Amino acid sequence: MDTVEELNGTYFYAGRSNLTASELLFMIFCEEFAEQLGVDDFAAIVAIVAGLNISLTRGKFVGATPGTSYASKKARRMFPKAKFPWGLKLPSVIGGYPPGPLKIVMTHKISTFTGRAIPVVGWVLLSRDVMEIAYNTINHYNHIARGNDKIW
Repeated sequence: MDTVEELNGTYFYAGRSNLTASELLFMIFCEEFAEQLGVDDFAAIVAIVAGLNISLTRGKFVGATPGTSYASKKARRMFPKAKFPWGLKLPSVIGGYPPGPLKIVMTHKISTFTGRAIPVVGWVLLSRDVMEIAYNTINHYNHIARGNDKIW
């Protein structure tokens, strides 16, 4: 048998026989997911975890988000007092991790902006990977599936 074949109304794929359409879709999804994992995904996860407020800090103002992130600590060490030129303020994201709310705050300090932007970059990379996995899975599945088993 070939790598992909139809057998008595079921599918044969990657050494597995008698697969239903949904089992075939799941097998393809797992392959695409495993293929997509790599350095980009590791970098995304590291960026997200580095942005979590899990590091203790000395006192903060009332109503401030408790704790700080490792990304924020490192950014403040790299750019201690650097500010954007001409009084420019850029938006930065605070929170958003369950169960906390997401807030967007303007900042003029390069270190604050950098520390808060690192996890956002991680979420963007991870979102791109999820979209690519879904797209590749559906394309691969539709190439193999027959008639009414196809998606869209």
